[in-house]
Amino acid sequence: MIKLILTINDVAKIISNIAEVIEENKQYLTDLDAAIGDADHGINLDRGFKAVKEKIPQFLDKDIGAILKNVGMVLVSTVGGASGPLYGTFFMRMGSIALGKKAIGDNDIVAMFEAGLSGIKERGKAQAGDKTMIDAIEPALNELKKSLEDGLKFNEALSIAVNASYSGVEMTKKIAARRGRASYLGDRSIGHQDPGATSAYLMIKTVANYVDKLQQ
Repeated sequence: MIKLILTINDVAKIISNIAEVIEENKQYLTDLDAAIGDADHGINLDRGFKAVKEKIPQFLDKDIGAILKNVGMVLVSTVGGASGPLYGTFFMRMGSIALGKKAIGDNDIVAMFEAGLSGIKERGKAQAGDKTMIDAIEPALNELKKSLEDGLKFNEALSIAVNASYSGVEMTKKIAARRGRASYLGDRSIGHQDPGATSAYLMIKTVANYVDKLQQ
């Protein structure tokens, strides 16, 4: 089986695509946040990824790890609320796995995903079931690993991971928030979709769409 290889240019393009998807969904994410948070998730993320997209040309002479660390630092410095530090940590932890690499493959990507998720858990003191972005990321990672172990191509495994991530987003409607601003609402947060889980799902889906075109 041909293994997936992502180059520096691929990673830069994926990040640019994520910035575009966040911009397209800025109002949607903000509306979700208005129901249970500060009504700024989409606005904040869009500001951060706009800044990232502007700086990408400056990163292209760096290795993949350095690019991702720079993305994380930009997000931390430009995105308000909890999502800046959390997504910033996610990208910086992924970058720590890819330091010095000009290309990354299947195993690298899984390890990066694991490191990023671990960073979010440590930074946010949250776990699956707390109604956060973890509810979209962790099931995606679990399914990705299982599908690869079963011998699927990376794009096929990512497609299954996207479905698991979406199911995680849907699950957040059924539970009360235990972390973040939404936790102040207690059971009144039940019935509302978590904006952080939604933005995480959109990012995972964006990566999957790019990889699928590479491996078709």
